[in-house]
Amino acid sequence: MRNKSNCVYTPVIANIIKKTKIHAGLVFIVILNACGQDKAPQRTNNQHISPASGPGISQNETIPINPEGLTLETRIIPPEGFQRKPAQERSFSAYLRNLPLKPHGEEVKLYNGNTKPNYNIYDAVVDLDIGEKDLHQCADAVMRLRAEFLWAQKQYDKIHFNFTNGFRVDYSEWMKGKRIAVKGNKTFWAEGGATSNSHQDFWEYLEIIFNYSGTLSLAKELTPVSITDLEIGDVFIQGGSPGHAVIVVDLAFNSQTNKKIFLLAQSFMPAQEIQILKNPHNSKISPWYLSDFGAVLTTPEWTFSKTDLKRFEE
Repeated sequence: MRNKSNCVYTPVIANIIKKTKIHAGLVFIVILNACGQDKAPQRTNNQHISPASGPGISQNETIPINPEGLTLETRIIPPEGFQRKPAQERSFSAYLRNLPLKPHGEEVKLYNGNTKPNYNIYDAVVDLDIGEKDLHQCADAVMRLRAEFLWAQKQYDKIHFNFTNGFRVDYSEWMKGKRIAVKGNKTFWAEGGATSNSHQDFWEYLEIIFNYSGTLSLAKELTPVSITDLEIGDVFIQGGSPGHAVIVVDLAFNSQTNKKIFLLAQSFMPAQEIQILKNPHNSKISPWYLSDFGAVLTTPEWTFSKTDLKRFEE
């Protein structure tokens, strides 16, 4: 469960985050926002096993890794016969494909500086700061990537997420200096500061989202999509407490077989850096996953159904 007793804003103390107290009306939201639960290494939440190989994939094939590559695209090479699907310049697909990676072999760091040992969970670590609070978990990482892309593109009016209680939080309002206030069971905007759009202010906005949004709220915001229409930026998500979410960060295809393969990224509990997941039951193509995986998608720390696939609305 998250410990976030320092993150409610009021008009009076919007700039003194560390000294605020959680309002009783938001405690329930925090409880619902947990992403998964602590698990033993190499343990998943199901017993189904994915195929070890698939059409268009050789049993003897190994996936080359370029240890010198500093982005997802330059580090992880598609299997023979597959090529990356072209991504439009300045698109969300291009942004995700070009995520910066930490040096090959680096391990994931938690928010407190501790290390998440790589018990065959991840293949690479995304080189993005996550702050020093236990906030940047599974759905948070997905929302953060989407928001960072839109912020970089100056599409500020498209940055908005809902709290678990349904309250919509638009970044365009935050930019005006408004902050979140609570009275009784009501959440509303109130005057709280000067107009600003610095990255620090943007990050403070995200930390409020991380506090009071999660898999439950995000799952309701996203639009269901068929696995046959899988695209970069789509999200496998199960809303709840616990719940979990992973995001598709790259896609490749075989023009002869029409097979698709994809890469997945996640954060987890406690708050941790984003990681590119290994494929635990298809080592021949790991970290790639076949899109025709069947009814069940098994990742190192969670299991999804193909009906859990959703997409951000444009």
